[in-house]
Amino acid sequence: MARAMEKTLHDLQTPALVIESEGLDANLHSMAQALPGDRLRPHVKAHKCTELARRQRKLGHRGFTCATVREMVGMAEAGLGDDLLLANEALDLRRLGELDARVTVAVDSEETLDAALHGGVGEVVIDVNVGLPRCGCPPEEAGRLADAARARKLRVRGVMGYEGHAMLVADEDDRRRLTDEAMERLLAAHADVGGDLVSAGGTGTYAINRAATEIQAGSYALMDTAYAKLELPFRSSLFVLATVISVSADYAVADCGLKSLGMDHGDPLVEGARVWFCSDEHITFAPEARVRVGDRIRVWPAHIDPTIAYHEALYLAHGDELVDRWAVDLRGW
Repeated sequence: MARAMEKTLHDLQTPALVIESEGLDANLHSMAQALPGDRLRPHVKAHKCTELARRQRKLGHRGFTCATVREMVGMAEAGLGDDLLLANEALDLRRLGELDARVTVAVDSEETLDAALHGGVGEVVIDVNVGLPRCGCPPEEAGRLADAARARKLRVRGVMGYEGHAMLVADEDDRRRLTDEAMERLLAAHADVGGDLVSAGGTGTYAINRAATEIQAGSYALMDTAYAKLELPFRSSLFVLATVISVSADYAVADCGLKSLGMDHGDPLVEGARVWFCSDEHITFAPEARVRVGDRIRVWPAHIDPTIAYHEALYLAHGDELVDRWAVDLRGW
């Protein structure tokens, strides 16, 4: 629970990361209705918090996606290891083979196959490049890699691919077209690989990706201003609470900057103000109405994943009242 001295938002030392509880609950229930049970494999990289993951599991999602070995270990240690997928290539998997959990890792090369074997991991998915220039083997090489995995006595559960290049495309028709093209590649690879899983998708394509057997969405739980532009049925529910520390004739400055905000998707949003820029510890903004030193403002991030990773805790709030404090306990590597 929130510490005794922190009963309301006004008691928090800023910058502080705050979740609006009603919005979170609405988002979790909306997604559970759209993708019930195993149709959704929530991605914990978005929130890095086992307490939030527990809420997702209570709604029926027992498999989770992770981006780091640290996330995999933390989820297993929290008793959330029914079915964990490391949807990322890694070459040091020694900790995973020791976990009391079902562990599957993504592979896209002979080297990552060997890493799984040497790490004591028994199950893999073949990661396929479906258009985003990141990890993944070419679709035409997926079958050969699956055969190499089985020759090493590894169980191949299926394929995964991430249509990340489609995720934030504003026009829904274009987003759908790019998703369909990506899934064509993934299904062609799956025909050669076999297995039960076709794992793909994210918050931006959860409703239009019909090819995947499971969707790896994560940002839907809290949302950010980048995803909000897509007019998805989820509410922005995470903000950085900041304090105005300086006021000038045309602008004001608050104590929330680059070290507390993920900025790769652009500037954050301050309602009723125009953000000029962010520096290490400051956000400079032009408010429409007068503000005073000491006023609190809500800064809405453009990308929640890196924003959360900067913070040690998430404060759950109902209005101005603090109802809980959750550790961001899956940070780091």
